[in-house]
This record gives sequence, structure tokens and C-alpha cells, in this order.
Amino acid sequence: MEAIFTAENFVSLALLILLQAVLGLDNLLYISIESKRAPQDQQKRVRTLGIGMAIVLRIILLFVLVKLIALFQEPWFVLPENNFLDGSFNLHSIIILFGGVFIMYTATKEIWHMMSLRDEEEKDEKPKSVTSIIISIVVMNLVFSFDSILGAIALTDVFWVMATAIVIGGLLMIWLSGKVTEFLKKNRMYEVLGLFILLVVGIMLLSEGGHLAEMHIFNNEITAMSKTTFYFVIAVLILIDIVQSRYQKKINREINKK
Repeated sequence: MEAIFTAENFVSLALLILLQAVLGLDNLLYISIESKRAPQDQQKRVRTLGIGMAIVLRIILLFVLVKLIALFQEPWFVLPENNFLDGSFNLHSIIILFGGVFIMYTATKEIWHMMSLRDEEEKDEKPKSVTSIIISIVVMNLVFSFDSILGAIALTDVFWVMATAIVIGGLLMIWLSGKVTEFLKKNRMYEVLGLFILLVVGIMLLSEGGHLAEMHIFNNEITAMSKTTFYFVIAVLILIDIVQSRYQKKINREINKK
């Protein structure tokens, strides 16, 4: 027992919880937006079940990665060098690329829906089924989990430390996703901002997947978007939204005075 509950393991646990929080922001936003598509009285249940199932599957994925990490790194297929597109695709890169495409599709579809000029009655669509939303949340949670799990493996080789960090991170996400969803409901203008941030998340995943696959497009190497760049872009988007909102209020006041 002394070899398990050491100061080093508890420091690793604290670092991993912090890592889960930092790397989970994009996942949190996706869950909050996706759960809003469920019927009103089912949204909390959808978030809890989706994240809860994802926690269990994350721990299973962690166990599989620890035991069979080589299988995720070995190439599944290779596109030979040419002047258009080439790369070496392993399971890890394929999953990340799929996640990027899916998130960009989801964000683009929601943005297009919000721009629709149809009447409100025509615009009311039947909510997605609870099951399909939960499946979407679970699948995307697993896609987002690769970074944090690989980071965990790099920090420690103690399974209980990594599994505990995943559980605590998941419980925090259940609590915070409700807060974010309520904020978006009360501040609809920020929903557009959230969708564009989600679009950037999709681009980030595509760049990461392309980098993992060592892809070249028109002989140009694909490099992964760093987290620093990602957070800088998000900060700029938020700043633009705040300035634009205040400027619009100023214009409206001037119009009302006339």
C-alpha cells in the first residue's frame, strides 16, 4: 500500500486533474451545445448519461492504450508521395481526423440553421432523439480523450492515478456542462460565438490528425495547431464579440435618440 499511495502519485493525480480541465474545455463546449438539441426536460439526463458512459469507456480506452499502444501507432494504410496528398494513417490519426470532420459539420450545420430566414413556426424542428444525442456525446468524448489519456501515460504509469483523474474530470464536466448550457440559454447571442469556437475546435483536430498522419497537401506539411494558438484565437473571438455587442448597443441608443 505504501508503494501505491505516495506523495509522487498524489502530485501526478493533481497534475492530471489539471490536464483534464485544460484539455476538456473544447469537449465541454461541444457537450453543452449538443445537449441543447434534446427536449428541455431530458437535457440534464442526456449530459449525465453521456458523460457517465464516456467516463467508463475512457477508463477502458486507457487500459487498452496502456496494453496495446503500439497497435494505435502502427500505420493502417499509406498514401504514397505525390504532388496532391500523401501520408501514413494510423488508428490514432484516423479517429482524430474523423472527430474534426464531424465537429466542423455539426458547427456548420447549426450556424446555417441559425442564419435561416424561415418563420419561427417553420424553423421549429423535431428534437433529436435522446439516444442519438447520448451516442454523439459519448463518441466525441472518446475522440477528445486521446490527448488527455496520452498525456496521462506520459506523466505516470500508475493505473489508479490515471483512472481517478478521468473520473474526477468527468464529474467536473457533468457539473460544468449544466452551467454552460444554462448560460447559453440566457445569453443566446453567445451561442453563435460558441458555434464558431466549435468550428475552430474542428480545425484544430483536423490539423492534429493531419500532423499525426504526417500528411502533405500540395507538398505542404500539415502541422498541428498548438493549444496556445487555439486559446489565443478563442480570446480574439470573445474580444470581437464583446466589442461588437457594445458597439451595436451604442448604435441602437443613437438611433433611439433620433
